[in-house]
Amino acid sequence: MIEERVFLSLNKGERIFAIGDIHGCLTRLRNLFEKLPINWDTDYLVFLGDYIDRGEDPKGVIDFVLSLKKSHFNRVFTLMGNHEDMFLSFLSGRDISTFLYNGGDATLRSYHHKGRFVLPEEHEEFFENLILMLETEDYVFVHAGINPLKPLNLQEKEDVLWIRGSFYRFSGKLPKTVVFGHTPFPEPLVKEDRIGIDTGCVYGGALTCVLLPEKKFFQVKC
Repeated sequence: MIEERVFLSLNKGERIFAIGDIHGCLTRLRNLFEKLPINWDTDYLVFLGDYIDRGEDPKGVIDFVLSLKKSHFNRVFTLMGNHEDMFLSFLSGRDISTFLYNGGDATLRSYHHKGRFVLPEEHEEFFENLILMLETEDYVFVHAGINPLKPLNLQEKEDVLWIRGSFYRFSGKLPKTVVFGHTPFPEPLVKEDRIGIDTGCVYGGALTCVLLPEKKFFQVKC
């Protein structure tokens, strides 16, 4: 059962910007952020995980996200992706080959300094403190999705970090609109009760943000 589950109570007029999988694409993240009309007095920003691996500057992405959290600590929520989970396993000496096979070598290069791997303490704390689920009255934000056959309070870590087709192809009705990344689509997946915003930036697609409740999308091509 998920322990890192946070409930956000929204006031009238407050909005949420959610950003999909970044995978080390720092330049694209900066370009996307310049497009976002965020009002830090009334809006929230949610990152859906997979900040690292594969792209050109995973460390720079973490620095960028940390700077936002420092400036707007109560307005920025950072979710864990399966790649952050694999990185934490790697740091503890487990599943090393799995991490490297899934693009972890790019992250290791990004954290190399003077010939050795150096992970700043605040970065390690960032990875360790990522949440698995953010919930509001109308929305659920997770990295990969939810197991549609389980209630929200019984979701497992494996479900929200790794699930794919059995979630987004589910023919039934979900309890709330689920906003997720993890599975890349050519364009955002928009259904009545699910919104997928991984559009494959690191594979040459786009980096996508959705503004809720308007369901307005912002993108930069990669």
